[in-house]
Amino acid sequence: MISSRIESVYAEILKNELVEATGCTEPIALALAGAKAREVLGFMPDKVDVYCSGNIIKNVKGVVVPNSGGIKGIDTAVILGMVGGKADKGLQVISAVNEEERALLKEELRRVDFHCHLAQDVPTLYIRIEASKDEDSVLVEIQQTHSNFTKIIRNKQTFLNKECEDGQDCGPDKSLMNVKDIYEYALYSDLSEVEPIIERQIKDNTAISEQGLCGNWGEEVGRNIREYEHSEDIRLRARAAAAAGSDARMNGCPMPVVINSGSGNQGMTVSLPVIEYARELNVSHEKLIRALVLANLIALHQKKYIGYLSAYCGAVSAAAGAGCGVCYLMGGNYEQICEVITNTIASIGGMVCDGAKSSCAGKISLAVEAALLGVKMAMNDKCYRYGEGMIKKDIEGTIKAYGRMAAEGMKATDVEILNIMLED
Repeated sequence: MISSRIESVYAEILKNELVEATGCTEPIALALAGAKAREVLGFMPDKVDVYCSGNIIKNVKGVVVPNSGGIKGIDTAVILGMVGGKADKGLQVISAVNEEERALLKEELRRVDFHCHLAQDVPTLYIRIEASKDEDSVLVEIQQTHSNFTKIIRNKQTFLNKECEDGQDCGPDKSLMNVKDIYEYALYSDLSEVEPIIERQIKDNTAISEQGLCGNWGEEVGRNIREYEHSEDIRLRARAAAAAGSDARMNGCPMPVVINSGSGNQGMTVSLPVIEYARELNVSHEKLIRALVLANLIALHQKKYIGYLSAYCGAVSAAAGAGCGVCYLMGGNYEQICEVITNTIASIGGMVCDGAKSSCAGKISLAVEAALLGVKMAMNDKCYRYGEGMIKKDIEGTIKAYGRMAAEGMKATDVEILNIMLED
């Protein structure tokens, strides 16, 4: 039996991580910081300097900011947060922007003296806004997670100064996470406390996926998958559902998404294939809830080693989580769940993240395909073996090995990707 302490920690992790966000979370974090800066300052500034980690810049460069009128950019995200954002709404900070505020955005983008700087020697998720008008100034800082304010200063008066060291997880303690306990928690615990969170994930993520499939968003990866000859094949439907959600989200759709590991794309990747398979297999709603709890926690377990932002595409860990959920729906046991993780990350682990943009939908599709192949193999008792590549003797060692490769081994890759992206 799983301990009450682990049950409590896992529930807290889900509540902390599976939150709603409107738009790609990096520009939304910038909008949130902008909204807070305007709120604390009390009026629109004349001058704004934004200091960002490379991963923030990388993930804002190619996506449309929701409710902006189709505009991209760090300046757009910050200024929209200032003119129309509500900081108390968290990652839905710009969900209620109206036409008047969109018009004001364009005026303020021309008026405000705005500068963006690459911050050095900071955590991979780092934002600092310094804004001023005449003699009044404000400093707002976010670190480690997209809504974790660590410093707020107005006119040299400090309202918040919270330490958050690089590599530190500022949320619930994830050190207790392991695949065995996650499996037992998802299958046997009373999930009434977290069920509303999962219900919201089903509702929100299904809705934006359907929008991606029926609307003209980006390169329409999801719609193209559905147009294959065997478009009703469940594997294609699962891939299309996840990709379509990304099509919409990366191209400015203002509908909310329930995220995973700080990412809407990962939230959709980990959930939508499981939802599609639950429909196909006609399982009970309770079984779907348990499958999604399993999938989300498996994804989060992998990311505790990798971090929220890195050169390692988060769709891989999310898809591995989704594969575990699908495997459970198909009657898979604990050993087969472990094999799904190994098969997935051994096949596609190391796919690079070159920022948030339309092609994320294509990467999601490929990651889900790798996970579904991993499920098929596991259900036939086939799994890549210890000693092949980075596969270790047990699943925890394998997950940690790929996490180490992503967090440490790919640091130089991350820097070079950013350098390439910033070239003309």
